[in-house]
Amino acid sequence: MENAIDKAHFLQNEYTKKIAQIPAGTAPKWGKMNVQQMIEHMSDYVRIANGRTAMEIVTEEGMIPRMQAFLASDKPFKENTPNVLMADTPPPVRNESHEAAIAELQGEVDHFIHVHTTQPDTTLANPFFGHLNFEQQLQLLYKHSTHHLRQFGVE
Repeated sequence: MENAIDKAHFLQNEYTKKIAQIPAGTAPKWGKMNVQQMIEHMSDYVRIANGRTAMEIVTEEGMIPRMQAFLASDKPFKENTPNVLMADTPPPVRNESHEAAIAELQGEVDHFIHVHTTQPDTTLANPFFGHLNFEQQLQLLYKHSTHHLRQFGVE
């Protein structure tokens, strides 16, 4: 996808529909999360991008430009990309069902779009990529979402 409008449309209107097509018992191509854990993981990271969860930046300040250059590129996240904020074992699911987890994720995505369209100059801290504006947050969420779709065999 080439522009922010297309990526925003994808996240708000297509992403959770694609996730809903993944059967709950589908094994990942890599990693330890099951489908519902991945959905809830994505909700957690959209909450960072929409401001509901504040995070401190864990990346060394001198590395932020390199991280943001990667973010701006078309390079995808690699399989099994390490995340120092995650335990070795995924947490237990918090939603009562796959469908409830998808609804939670859709609500967080909708709030993300709302926050950044009503407050377009908002920048929020991402623990790995530093302070990001809307287009940078959108690019990150797009990369992150397509990474996890590929993890479960959805292109």
